[in-house]
Amino acid sequence: MNKDMRLHYIKRIDEKCEELPWYVTEYIDTRKRKLSHTTLLNYCHDFIIFFDWLVSEKFAADCRKEIELSVLEALTVREVENFLSFLEYHLGNTKLTINRKLSALKSLFNYLQNKAETQDLKPYIQRNVMAKIEFNTSKETQETVANRIEGKILREDDFEKFRQFVAHDFGEVNRANKRLIHFHEFNRERDTAIISLILGSGLRLSEVVGINLDDIDINKALVRVIRKGNKEQYVYFSQQALLDLEDYLKIRAIRYIPEKSENYLFIAAPIGRKGRSRRLTPRSIEKLVEKYAKAFGKPTLTVHSLRHSFATRYHLENNNVPKLKNQLGHSSIQTTMIYTHLSDEEMRTAVNNMDKDR
Repeated sequence: MNKDMRLHYIKRIDEKCEELPWYVTEYIDTRKRKLSHTTLLNYCHDFIIFFDWLVSEKFAADCRKEIELSVLEALTVREVENFLSFLEYHLGNTKLTINRKLSALKSLFNYLQNKAETQDLKPYIQRNVMAKIEFNTSKETQETVANRIEGKILREDDFEKFRQFVAHDFGEVNRANKRLIHFHEFNRERDTAIISLILGSGLRLSEVVGINLDDIDINKALVRVIRKGNKEQYVYFSQQALLDLEDYLKIRAIRYIPEKSENYLFIAAPIGRKGRSRRLTPRSIEKLVEKYAKAFGKPTLTVHSLRHSFATRYHLENNNVPKLKNQLGHSSIQTTMIYTHLSDEEMRTAVNNMDKDR
């Protein structure tokens, strides 16, 4: 994550902390060196949901920011289980999402009991109810994950069909809508380059957002990215992605009119007469992928499923899990092994199709 994005996330985190009790802000500050900024922002959202629930259930003050430590210390196991049921049945959270929120709360309560100290060297809370709460037993096998992903990725010829749809056909499909046509014509080189880069490299959303001009090596088809854990890595991208990036770079400065200091790769169009160009946000890229995916007839396509699509195709063509692990920036090879199960299914289908030709 580059400096601009770090500052963006730090600002968002600080804004959320302003809405939370002082001891939560203190906890977040202690984790800034160890956790990614995206994780900390998610933690803030999780805490807001929890403290709002405490207020709504009359456990605490009328304002989440004023909830005292004594409220947390007095919570019972049954009350916390009621909160977890609220997440599942009222908010529609999956068991995996509930586990993530529970993990954030466990970390906070552990800090309050075992790490934070008052001036007289006593813990902030004596009793930690979250230590008694168990995670949902929802660990998925690699086969289960592979089956869940299988229906949400692009296959074989779909790679080029989707790229062509973004570059040209979207405009034809929507030619009756002049506003949509104008917007597409203005941004199509940029949008095509984004889609092509993800499909040709498997980069994560945060990595695509954070790319600056000087991170791209056109001669070697390499891009410098900051991966999870703030690790710098140079990642290869495909020749098609290179061609699409070159097309975009030809019009970037003329069309988006960035300031000299604005060296981010993917730019949002200026808004209004005095509007300034700015770096595309993660949500902006998610929304443009959703727009094209829905029009293409594959509404389940997301940025992450485009990454899955690249990984599946890479494994089918190269069958080299260690290299794929490095390309995707996985910390564990077990995560990368998901794509071997996906390709096993494709091989089974290919064998079955052979019988149809007889």
